[in-house]
Amino acid sequence: MKLLYIKQKVFSLSGKFTVKDQQEKDVYYVEGSFMKIPKTFSIMNETRDEVALITKKVFSFLPKFFVEVNGREVLTIKKEFSLFKARYTIDAADIKVNGNWWDMNFQVLQHGVVIGKVTKEWFTWGDSYKVQIENEEMEAIIIAFVVAIDCVKADQAAASSAGTI
Repeated sequence: MKLLYIKQKVFSLSGKFTVKDQQEKDVYYVEGSFMKIPKTFSIMNETRDEVALITKKVFSFLPKFFVEVNGREVLTIKKEFSLFKARYTIDAADIKVNGNWWDMNFQVLQHGVVIGKVTKEWFTWGDSYKVQIENEEMEAIIIAFVVAIDCVKADQAAASSAGTI
């Protein structure tokens, strides 16, 4: 088992943040595209090699995000049409989510076996998540998954605040 921590910088316009291990050493670097179409988040390892890419689909009636790990698309997060509460679905081969992924408190399963757990850290400055990796071969996918969900949530928050003006 391995523990990782994701903490976003609250006032970072560029969308740059790191993923740290238990010793607070940077193990992944996340860089978002600012004012670029399509909006992307690149996840890089310690040697700055890209291990995952999250892309928001452009010109879609409802928001849709694609997640690639090592050049292969592994999951899609898409908004479903609903009148009152935002609903999203996650399409991923062999991967399921148990728990409340919208509130960042869930388990990631592959073939019914827990490969990771995500919990939101409360009372912190900015969004902070504790990620417990049970299967280290799936580490990049789980990190990409957490960043993608956070990206979807940020996109939803931005859309909600724009609609209330």
